[in-house]
Amino acid sequence: MTLKIYQIDAFTDKLFAGNPAAVCPLNLWLPDELLQKIATENNLSETAFYIKKDDAYHIRWFTPNVEVDLCGHATLATAFVLFHFENHTQNEIHFHSLRSGKLTVRKNDDLLTLNFPADVIEEIPISEALTACFDRTPIAAFKGKTDYMLVFDNEAQIENIKPDLRKIGALPVRGVIVTAKGKQVDFVSRFFGPQSGVDEDPVTGSAHTTLTPYWAEKSGKKSLNAIQLSPRRGYLQCEYLNERVEISGQARAYMKGEITVE
Repeated sequence: MTLKIYQIDAFTDKLFAGNPAAVCPLNLWLPDELLQKIATENNLSETAFYIKKDDAYHIRWFTPNVEVDLCGHATLATAFVLFHFENHTQNEIHFHSLRSGKLTVRKNDDLLTLNFPADVIEEIPISEALTACFDRTPIAAFKGKTDYMLVFDNEAQIENIKPDLRKIGALPVRGVIVTAKGKQVDFVSRFFGPQSGVDEDPVTGSAHTTLTPYWAEKSGKKSLNAIQLSPRRGYLQCEYLNERVEISGQARAYMKGEITVE
């Protein structure tokens, strides 16, 4: 059996930047074990699989290790594939996820806008287990649906922070977001998820469902610009809509091909 596969760099306007995601269109769902093996073989932070059903697309996301509840950059990549290669003719795509509900992506020239549920976060104590994960101490800590978020004093600390991946991997979450106010944008961040098989994710759209409500409240702004300060860099425009968050970015196609599975 052969399957189509695309590799797309998301949240960037140039190749070899942003976050690469694999996208595999399917006619029907394959066994979960096979989907996980494909994602493991791809060895990217996320592989997205989708099937068309009526006027929507059902979507799932796998890291090299596990299926996850939500992935922003792979959803952006999937929308790019549908708009550019798979003959979706409307300017909006409706996705459905059994884990995250209804998701949409809207196209405006080169800009793609995700509409996702906003995360609900609560402040938690800065425990020794959290401070042991990095070479500097955060000024605040929060817990969202799947991640911890640690807030630091400034952008330079995020740029230069040194993670202890073993200790991060022992935490009972998908991963840890670190963030601070930006110098030229509203906020910056990085994301570490060794629990999910991704030591550092280049650009994490889903993390911005946590980051955007926090920084919207801190800044008093609904519209925010952000950079994820991984070596590949990612650029995002975020809009806080109370119960929803819009996250916008560009994408570029790197590869189109076929994979063979037995």
